[in-house]
Amino acid sequence: MNKDFRRLYYRGKSVATPCLVTYAMKSREGESRYGITTSKKIGGAVERNRSRRVIRAAFEQLEDEISGSWDIVFVARTKTSKVKMQRVKSEMTEHFKKLGIINE
Repeated sequence: MNKDFRRLYYRGKSVATPCLVTYAMKSREGESRYGITTSKKIGGAVERNRSRRVIRAAFEQLEDEISGSWDIVFVARTKTSKVKMQRVKSEMTEHFKKLGIINE
């Protein structure tokens, strides 16, 4: 698992905005996979868990629009736990378009 994350960090493309960083790479697997990273810089357990919940909720709404199979890692930032899911979703949509994950 950690090996897959490291592969994305070094070989994948990335896009960063104030609330979210997205790493993505085409996958040879038959389906898309995603992971979420939240460091202790985000805050305590409550903030980290909220960040993960917000990212997961935003991704679930965009999951059907993904074309092809991708490996994706989302990295939460300090702002992530303090904003609404809609903001994270709009940033995620922007990232997906830049990375070619969804068609514009």
